Amino acid sequence: MRIALTLLIAIVVGGLAVGQAQGTTPVEDLGDQILSFIQSAADLLGQGLVRLVNLILPAGHEVSDSLAIPLGYLGLLTLILFLFGILEAARKVIWIVVGVGWVLMLVRIVLEALGL
Repeated sequence: MRIALTLLIAIVVGGLAVGQAQGTTPVEDLGDQILSFIQSAADLLGQGLVRLVNLILPAGHEVSDSLAIPLGYLGLLTLILFLFGILEAARKVIWIVVGVGWVLMLVRIVLEALGL
């Protein structure tokens, strides 16, 4: 966890210097970098989850790569939920959102596997 935090700080500090050289404000550049990092992490995690699901499904019924981003964001939400102790009320809401998301994702995977 400390390594990831250190890496994130290094990216942000390095990006601030680059952002100032290009004439953009540091706040705009910081926001863009954070959103890009979240998108990249979701895409990477989603691709891994799609590959994992495709290993389980029979040949010819693979899950499409278009599910990588939604699976990635659900995976990130799940990781955040496990890593951080959130207030009890917010935790329940996030669990409901994550649970509904996983159910809908499983329904879509089953539908794609059945060819519907």
